[in-house]
Amino acid sequence: MAQRSVLGVGIVGAGFIGEFHVRSFAGVRDGDVVAVASRTSESATRLAGIAEELGVGRDVAVHADVRALVRDDRVDAVWVLAPNDSRLEVVRAIVEEVRAGARLTGIAIEKPLGRTVAEAREILELVESAGLLHAYLENQVYSPSITRAHELVWRRGAEAAGTPYLARCAEEHSGPHKAWFWDGAKQGGGVLSDMMCHSVEAGRYLLTPPGVDPSDWLTPVSVTASIQSLKWGRPAYAERLMELYPGAPDYRERPSEDYARAAWEFVNGDGETVIAEGTTSWSYVGAGLRLSFELLGPEYSMQSDTLATESRVFLSRALGQAQGEDMLEKQNAEQGLMPIVSDEAVSYGYTGENRHVTSCFLRGEQPLESLRNGLAVAELLMAAYQSAQTGQTVRWPVDVEGFVPDVAQGAWNPRRATA
Repeated sequence: MAQRSVLGVGIVGAGFIGEFHVRSFAGVRDGDVVAVASRTSESATRLAGIAEELGVGRDVAVHADVRALVRDDRVDAVWVLAPNDSRLEVVRAIVEEVRAGARLTGIAIEKPLGRTVAEAREILELVESAGLLHAYLENQVYSPSITRAHELVWRRGAEAAGTPYLARCAEEHSGPHKAWFWDGAKQGGGVLSDMMCHSVEAGRYLLTPPGVDPSDWLTPVSVTASIQSLKWGRPAYAERLMELYPGAPDYRERPSEDYARAAWEFVNGDGETVIAEGTTSWSYVGAGLRLSFELLGPEYSMQSDTLATESRVFLSRALGQAQGEDMLEKQNAEQGLMPIVSDEAVSYGYTGENRHVTSCFLRGEQPLESLRNGLAVAELLMAAYQSAQTGQTVRWPVDVEGFVPDVAQGAWNPRRATA
């Protein structure tokens, strides 16, 4: 029997998102998880065990640091899933090891690429200077409900009636899993940084023809944005936040935004004005994570909502239910009529994403969603923060290279400003 080539994947970062990626490899034929590194050996050992239990890796090595992982002969490519404030440091270490002789084909980096444009640009330049293939891990542009509808709309609608003109994308849930996400300095902001990076790239993807890089098709013109602390800055919820996540900031004094909206105007490859609208929230109350997408054109439209699931269960009030997250991500209830996301790794795009990236790396090809897209997203987000801070529409060309949002500096508190 002929032996099939498989990419050896090393994972840096063993938190919540790391488990999503590992579980997604059950649907990836061209890659196996061969090594894990994390800031804590317990987390790395746990994630390596999950990979072996799922059969997506065998004899998965646990390394104490990223440098040892890169030097592992079984590692062909590295998935960087480390927290935002350590991402640049991790990439510097990887590139130094490659320059010192470590054999590596490619690197894939979780969103957002950087907390600022300067960080994102340095990461891109480091990776390209080392001659590595690279991928920007934006899972939503690989979600099957989105990719299939995108292909159909462009083939059946746009070819006959003209290009789409409006994309609306929203990501909403009740808040992140870890204390560092709630810290504006560590995370780079609040929900605009954490989740609008998804929405704006999904919007760009939907407005762009299949197989074309959004940055080649869409030229940014302007953005109008606003941010607010709606829920978690209220005194009772600020207290609750610190109880739930020890080490999280006191949102009465140093909040990050838990709601953001933005509208980007672009000119597309046909010279037409198009708009991408994004809405993101950590203050959403519902069954759990809700991702919604719409695309509108002259004679057609598409829509998708992850809570409009094929399966639902009803659990009556007579049942005593322990809290869990076994029905969907960011689950908020265990009773009543609840949606079931049957395979979150598939539905949210992680499986399609990792299938594509491993296949490209294995063939020595550059994935279409690259770190250059991550840099473009960073610029779009910083311009949105600039608009939100000034209360004005920001127009291109923009100067955001050295811009750090007030939220990320601990200098934003709308309640104090209006007191």
